[in-house]
Amino acid sequence: MPTLPEILFAHYHDNFDKEIMILQQAGHGDQPISYGDLISGAASYAKIYEDCGIRQGEVVILILQHGIELVYSFWGAILHGAIPSIMPFLTEKLLPDRYRSDLASLISVTKPVALVTYRDFEGEVRAALKPGDSVRAVIISDKVLPGSVPDIAALGGFHRSPDDIALLQHSSGTTGLQKGVALSHQAILNQLESYSQALKLNPQDVIVSWLPLYHDMGLIAGFLMPILCAIPLVIMSPFDWVRAPYRLLQAVSKYRGTLSWLPNFAYNFCAQKIQDRHLDGIDLSSWRAISNCSEPMRYESHQMFLERFRSFGLRPEALTTCYAMAENVFAVTQGGIDGAVTVDEIDRDGFQSKREAQPVKTGHPSIKMLSAGKPIPNTEVKILSEKGVVLPDRFVGEIALRSNCMLTGYYNRPDATKKAFLDGWYLTGDYGYMVDGEVFVSGRKKDLIIVGGKNIYPQDIEELAMKVAEVHPGRASAFGVFNEESGTEEVVLVAEVDTKDLLERDRIADEIRRVVTRGSAISLHNVYIVGPNWLVKTSSGKNARVYNREKYLSEINSLQNLYD
Repeated sequence: MPTLPEILFAHYHDNFDKEIMILQQAGHGDQPISYGDLISGAASYAKIYEDCGIRQGEVVILILQHGIELVYSFWGAILHGAIPSIMPFLTEKLLPDRYRSDLASLISVTKPVALVTYRDFEGEVRAALKPGDSVRAVIISDKVLPGSVPDIAALGGFHRSPDDIALLQHSSGTTGLQKGVALSHQAILNQLESYSQALKLNPQDVIVSWLPLYHDMGLIAGFLMPILCAIPLVIMSPFDWVRAPYRLLQAVSKYRGTLSWLPNFAYNFCAQKIQDRHLDGIDLSSWRAISNCSEPMRYESHQMFLERFRSFGLRPEALTTCYAMAENVFAVTQGGIDGAVTVDEIDRDGFQSKREAQPVKTGHPSIKMLSAGKPIPNTEVKILSEKGVVLPDRFVGEIALRSNCMLTGYYNRPDATKKAFLDGWYLTGDYGYMVDGEVFVSGRKKDLIIVGGKNIYPQDIEELAMKVAEVHPGRASAFGVFNEESGTEEVVLVAEVDTKDLLERDRIADEIRRVVTRGSAISLHNVYIVGPNWLVKTSSGKNARVYNREKYLSEINSLQNLYD
């Protein structure tokens, strides 16, 4: 089994001038990057790491925005034999205090020897350092100039073994940055081999991505896989995409993109935000697989996306699905490549009260579940009860998996590593069920709300709330708050809107209550209407329900104290 540097250099020698990447940034022309450019730029960082005394197997944290510096500094660490780990850059979407706390926590647990960032951000980075920290160098990317390619034998990365750790991924979440997912060269290459088979990856493919590289979906599917498999990549900034989502469609049309990955909210976001004036001349017929991934997948989101862009060449069979996580490098399953994604219409009340996913009976309320597909080659999945017993088809339990591309462990966290496994099977913390070998994901265990014995998945409530026109796409958060008087949890729904008019907000809240009560098995009473940018998201853009719950309770308590 080779290592990442060996595969990269093989492409470099065989395809020196091949443009492997098109880097897009708002306000700049598209920047092509060949394998020759990539090795030259990465080598300059490898030399800096060597000059700073960074040894093979030591961790380097990259705190950089989307751009050429991030690309070169990452591959420079790989060539040097250091272990790169990308941390989100501080933006207006992240809470500054939480960001600084996460950075300090990351340093204390991961013990990096160096941090790479910009001159303008150096003060923020140094403020997070404490006496006794492991960091020996703060490398300023602005000072790194392209260098010549050194002799291969001089690069430490060529002296690493397949079982050595290649990189760290930090899962998003309330404590995610404290659990760096350590991945070996062999695990990464095993994943790419299996996932390439599941996708039917071929030389005619072109991957188009706007996903951040600090998240497994962006790092693996939208960065490592195309570069290591010699598949052309068009990559843009996630912040450019958020401001102008039509850029994704323009890039697909211009470069005849075939593969992309989107979190579920992005289907709604694109369908609702992209205007016709940005679609002149757009042709999406080259898209053969747009994989819904990273959060629970919604049938309604697929349909909304399809209906909005069908007239621009989008084909129904291009809408595919994937269940993935950093602990398995990336993909666990893939659906929709060999045929249409399975839609399982199940009985809503039985799903919520009995934790069974039985086919809906005539006249009963239902939920349409999208299959995440079957496990990719060399990956196994089973569903476990709370007692660790394997459940039959259509019974909801915790998803467990094992494969040949599992994490080495949580870096410097043997306690967390031990807790995550049961008899060699990784416990994902996700609820779901299986039918005929296909996996259906229903939500996170930690987010489950139990109301009067009924299991309520917050994303179901949020999806209903976002059907109200005034609610911003992807900007609703549901969570449970225990009611001492009733002895059970109550669902609270926080939704962002534009209007500041209190009467209009009351009307929107009433409409949300009506829609949710009509479309679910609960009567929603607690609706909290807020303005733009109130909700907290994780670094990967997921709903940070725990933090939103804390923020809501803090504001409610403050209001109560004001009137007491």
